[in-house]
Amino acid sequence: MKRKIKRGLLIAGIFVVAFAGAFGLTRMKPPPDSKEIADATPLVDVLPLEKITASFEVESQGTVRPRTETVLSAEISGAIVSISPKFIAGGVFAKGEELLRIDPTNYTVAVDQARAMVAQRQIEFDGAKKLRSQGYRAESEYASAVAALAAATSDLVKAERNLQRTYITLPYTGMVRAKEADIGQYVNPGTRLGVTFAIDYAEVRLPLTDRDLAFIDLPDAAAISGTGSAAGPMVELSAVQKGRTSRWQAQIVRTEGVVDEKTRVTYAVARIEDPYRMSAASVGISPLPMGTFVAATIQGTTVENVVRVPRIALRGNDQLLFIDADNSLQIRTVDVLRADADYAYLNGDTILGERFTMTAIESPLNGMTVRTSDDPVDDSADEMTSRQLAVENDGH
Repeated sequence: MKRKIKRGLLIAGIFVVAFAGAFGLTRMKPPPDSKEIADATPLVDVLPLEKITASFEVESQGTVRPRTETVLSAEISGAIVSISPKFIAGGVFAKGEELLRIDPTNYTVAVDQARAMVAQRQIEFDGAKKLRSQGYRAESEYASAVAALAAATSDLVKAERNLQRTYITLPYTGMVRAKEADIGQYVNPGTRLGVTFAIDYAEVRLPLTDRDLAFIDLPDAAAISGTGSAAGPMVELSAVQKGRTSRWQAQIVRTEGVVDEKTRVTYAVARIEDPYRMSAASVGISPLPMGTFVAATIQGTTVENVVRVPRIALRGNDQLLFIDADNSLQIRTVDVLRADADYAYLNGDTILGERFTMTAIESPLNGMTVRTSDDPVDDSADEMTSRQLAVENDGH
């Protein structure tokens, strides 16, 4: 009996010691840090909407083309007896410079024969005229002499013109694009000899949408009807050459006057003076070869009282997140006048002075309460929170 009592007391002692040890360990453990419950209201940065005067630029692109391009063809028959060393692809020639010459021998003889015939007919005409004045010749004979002289004179003009056609020249300073005939080749009327183009200036066709046209002052048909061109906005052209970006100045001189039926764009034509930099004033400026694909920045109009916001502030194409006086979120549609890669320009008539946010908010809703970075800090609330934390730490 005593043995059972001792065993029971031993077991009870073990439990008491275990509970005492556990309680002691619990007292030795440091109290957990108290954490302030975070405010779940989104914190956003706000910016005011202010009006500015914006100068717009319109982007386009196109390919540099010559203003005049000529396909050279023979007008007479004969063998090519000489070719200018400049008549090669890429060769530059001056206005009126001889590029090719077709054998002129037969045409020189024809001119001499025509001149002799004119001289003979002139003598016959003079004789008929003198006899007619003396009453010895009939009117029909005089008329025949007049017709014979006129025919001989026409033959001389034709022979001289054919002789001129043995010299291939052009009425502009230009460059040879393609050479399609060579010395010794026999050509007939219509045979292609080569292709050339003028290099006094070049042109670029720039496609513009209807929305682009609202921001560019293009010359109208009345302005260009007399000369074929007018002073339009300036254009900066750019292209990569030899691994670096080169730039050139151009000016829009006309529009093509129609809307493309397939693409619904209007083409404006920009002119570049001296694209190959042949004049002394262009020394040091990179040439702009024909066929170069260029990007174009066109000077647009200036618009007052517009609001500019960063492009990333827009949701979709035309929505902005506004913050009202009660720090409530309002998602509203705005009137976007124009947008580029960096900014969007808005009609400021109804939104001037309001605040908007660029802060990304997950699933924003109209009426959502937000905290703004310009809200005043509540010092009393912070002091109360600090006291509560102190009391909790003392209790543990």
